[in-house]
Amino acid sequence: MFETILLPIDQSREAFETASKAIQLAKSHESAIVILSVLQPELPEMNDAQSIASLLDKARAQIEQAGIACSILEKEGKAPFVICDVADDLNVDLIIMGTKGINLEEDTESTAARVIELAPCPVLVVP
Repeated sequence: MFETILLPIDQSREAFETASKAIQLAKSHESAIVILSVLQPELPEMNDAQSIASLLDKARAQIEQAGIACSILEKEGKAPFVICDVADDLNVDLIIMGTKGINLEEDTESTAARVIELAPCPVLVVP
């Protein structure tokens, strides 16, 4: 049912909790997971290359340890739009993301809410 799952992650602690849920679902559907990291030019403090590389390596190790095929993508832009564009380009079957990512601008709509509005496929939001 879900051949490919897109897992957008950031540097929040909740990202790994979301990854655990993605692993459970991927195992039950024999899915592959694509991890997506979105660099945001307007938030340079969130774009530390070493931190991002470490995060992606940990997520990949967690997923591959569970026996799931995994690939990594890094893109730049506004997170909701990049996530939806990647989902569309890769023709993914499901996006799994958390509701509690890092968002430095309190008055903006959450990334998850915006992805739900724009996504070309189902979105599973993990609280």
